[in-house]
Amino acid sequence: MTTTIVVFILYLLMMLGIGFYFSKKANSLKAYYLGDRGMNKWVVAMSAQASDMSGWLLMGLPGAIYFSGFSEVWIGVGLVIGTYVNWKIVGRRLRKYSHFCGDSITLPDFFSNRFRDKRGILRVISAVFILAFFLFYTTSGFVACAKLFSTVFGMSYSSALILGVAVVVSYTFLGGFLAVSWTDFVQGMMMLIAVCLVPTMIFSEGGGFAQTIQSVNSLNPALFNMFTNAQTGKAVTLLALISSLAWGLGYFGMPHILVRFMSIKDPEDIKHSRRIATTWVIICLIAVAFIGLIGRYYTDAHGIVIDDPEKIFMVLVQSLFHPVIASILMAAILAAIMSTADSQLLVSASAFSNDLYKHLFRKNASNKEMMWVSRGIVVGIAVLAGTLAYQGRPDAAVQHGKSFLDVVMSLVSFAWAGFGSTFGPLMLLALFWKRTTFAGAISGMLVGGITAFVWKFYLSGFADSCEIFGLYELVPGFFLSLATIFVVSLCTKKPSQEIVDEFDMVEKTHLNEIEVRK
Repeated sequence: MTTTIVVFILYLLMMLGIGFYFSKKANSLKAYYLGDRGMNKWVVAMSAQASDMSGWLLMGLPGAIYFSGFSEVWIGVGLVIGTYVNWKIVGRRLRKYSHFCGDSITLPDFFSNRFRDKRGILRVISAVFILAFFLFYTTSGFVACAKLFSTVFGMSYSSALILGVAVVVSYTFLGGFLAVSWTDFVQGMMMLIAVCLVPTMIFSEGGGFAQTIQSVNSLNPALFNMFTNAQTGKAVTLLALISSLAWGLGYFGMPHILVRFMSIKDPEDIKHSRRIATTWVIICLIAVAFIGLIGRYYTDAHGIVIDDPEKIFMVLVQSLFHPVIASILMAAILAAIMSTADSQLLVSASAFSNDLYKHLFRKNASNKEMMWVSRGIVVGIAVLAGTLAYQGRPDAAVQHGKSFLDVVMSLVSFAWAGFGSTFGPLMLLALFWKRTTFAGAISGMLVGGITAFVWKFYLSGFADSCEIFGLYELVPGFFLSLATIFVVSLCTKKPSQEIVDEFDMVEKTHLNEIEVRK
């Protein structure tokens, strides 16, 4: 226990040290929110994917595969496709367009400038949805953090939660985007090493890859079947398959990932970052899939009882490695959690201070005032998310299973669907369809965001009587939003010539660069 505590303290001090170092460089809003558009390709790639995966990678996904087998892998397939396509078609164009478009430093900023929203309606709606969905997303990180600390240190859930919140808030408060990106880079490397080491050790102990796989198969052949739920024995339905693959659609609307595209120093580096990011995602998802699967065999062979499948990675690490190594690998879980929570807090703070506070309450606010408001919001949102995470503590779980707030996977999936539905279709059409109008943008955003809420908390309750309502809320939310933007844009006045000329300028620049590369 002493070794683990020392390792965790050293790791946390390192993260705080990075935050303190970059606090001196975060001397402007552009630096605090976007790193002065000077980030290098490796940091952009690794920080984007580390902030993308969160505690879900080391807790939610392996837990789901441990419980249901390879039938849960379809989510990973959707994520790999979504990662590549997002970097491929959105990355470079968003970097250029956001710079041309009033040097936008936040997502609401970009939408507002793109559609010449002088009244700030788009900006306000965007900021409200960002705050709402990130509240759930950040809560998922704090729930995962509390599970980690309570498992490793034997702390109460409440104490573990307070500790996790305090650490994440500290370095985000200090260094802004630069601190968040560089800590995410370090944490992304730790996550990669950890997820590769664990299955390697199990394969080695199990007599090699083939022997271990054979042992898993003898335990339950359905564990390897991608079309059958190993727990229930039922076939994966078409709706379930679509729901899993649809996770890839969420990438087009993720503010904490899209802002990485906007921050890269050279738009041409997007291509290199895409390769780095996609490789990282593929390796991590394959390794985590095996962790969940062969973890089932390992715990069964050693008589280990797990009360929560989402703790499988932690249990394996504690069983397989020397305490010093185990402590370092446990810190990788903390890295996964922190790398997402810090990004979410920063984007939420920028949405409130830059897109609500300044435009609604203090239009003449100085940069210094705005930065302190942002830091205050980081603390405020963390406290609110921590309060929600406390409601999901184990002793507050509902009688027939876990509460919504207690399951990392549920929280992440809802927030993911919310962002994908609200911003994904608008981002794609804003970048690639010049006929998109201000009215279409507002309508689509509202339809997408509201659909995600209504489908999740109301319509999904009718899934037993009507299967279609069991569909992942991202699917109806995304396509209803897309259709709404398209129809409303065609039915309303064309964009101004100024907007069209700007779009054409970005398009021309993009095409010229393609020709040069050829």
